[in-house]
Amino acid sequence: MPSWLVVSGLYLVPALLLIMLYVMRQRQKTAKSNHHYQESAAAGMLEPASLHPVIDYSRCLGCATCIAACPEKQVLGIVDNRAKLIRPSSCIGHGACKTACPTQAIDLVFGTATRGVDIPHVGSDFQTNVTGIYVAGELGGMGLIRNAIEQGRQAIDAIATNSRCGQNGQIDVVIIGAGPAGISAAMAAAEKGLSYRVFEQDTVGGTIAHYPRGKIVMTAPAKLPIVGEFHFGETSKENLMEFWTDAIERAGIEIQTNTRVESVTATPSGFEVQCKNAVTASNVLLAIGRRGTPRKLGVPGEDHNKVVYRLIDPQQYQGQKVIVVGGGDSALEAALSLSEEAADEVVLSYRGEAFNRVKPKNRERTADAEQAGTLRVEMNSQLLHINKDSVQLKTSQGETTLANDAVIVCAGGILPTGFLKDTGIEIQTHFGTVR
Repeated sequence: MPSWLVVSGLYLVPALLLIMLYVMRQRQKTAKSNHHYQESAAAGMLEPASLHPVIDYSRCLGCATCIAACPEKQVLGIVDNRAKLIRPSSCIGHGACKTACPTQAIDLVFGTATRGVDIPHVGSDFQTNVTGIYVAGELGGMGLIRNAIEQGRQAIDAIATNSRCGQNGQIDVVIIGAGPAGISAAMAAAEKGLSYRVFEQDTVGGTIAHYPRGKIVMTAPAKLPIVGEFHFGETSKENLMEFWTDAIERAGIEIQTNTRVESVTATPSGFEVQCKNAVTASNVLLAIGRRGTPRKLGVPGEDHNKVVYRLIDPQQYQGQKVIVVGGGDSALEAALSLSEEAADEVVLSYRGEAFNRVKPKNRERTADAEQAGTLRVEMNSQLLHINKDSVQLKTSQGETTLANDAVIVCAGGILPTGFLKDTGIEIQTHFGTVR
């Protein structure tokens, strides 16, 4: 055998083996991604909850850089050598996929062709159609802690450079809301020497403060004005709240809690913000989130004291019979916490056929709890009436009456459309609109 043929074989055989191995691995990845996509389709989970990627397949190389960049994992996959959203409802809008894509094949959009998302009209400087009123954080469709922090800071950067500050002896900016966006904005205002006031209708921390005790919170490295960078990754609600409290104290930020803003009215020189006492300001930053007003069921008896709209401490329901209404992560987590720690009997009621837009881990834990008999799940059910010691529930088998001590409604929040419209802010419905 010629020596050149022997040498060629020494290189060719390993190369062919590597190619075969690569092809096999790609097929395995495609099969796995297709399996996840079919699972999502079967569960009715093909509608992203908020901001999500749309992929231009004429540009996608199938390099999987976007998959590696996604912090949530298994949201994107490779199908037919191209990236695909295989678990759309698990996407929560990090946007890391778009940043990582080497060919700019990804756009981030709000809503889909069939499901619109209502967002206030906001420009690139976070200013609404009402000059001097700005929006940052969840209200503008960006609910992630890191993004909210950055938007709060950037909004103050824009406010500091407009011509309205320092006019007529007014407060430069009133910040409404003390979640991550509001806290970051307050620190940025202090850092820039702007006069400011912060009003929070509840407690510091916004939505995070009302997560169930022990809830694990996912965040990402971020940078706060004055305080600097912080790194958490996966942490508990309690640790994150302790961090916020310490950061506010170190930065010397003052926040007026338990103060609900009733209205914001334009004046010739700025705005009158009506709360406990009216204050005037040159600018207003809305960092109020989208869940400040819980969505109610509208059923008889909902005004009973035993009805609440969030779970704070499962231990307060020790030995009680509780029904949790809702089909999102908050509802599943509340029901699981109660069934694991305190309640005597827990029923999870959801009107749909499948749990939409929930984390796979929560879905698996719920199925395990139901199988173990610690949690009763009633799909395709509807709460009809709330009585003092019982509830009336409509199920697929008919109407039934359950003994009940407490009702926890986790049906999400309502966009404060009335407040925004009264302020003059336009609401836009996005159907797959590029961010």
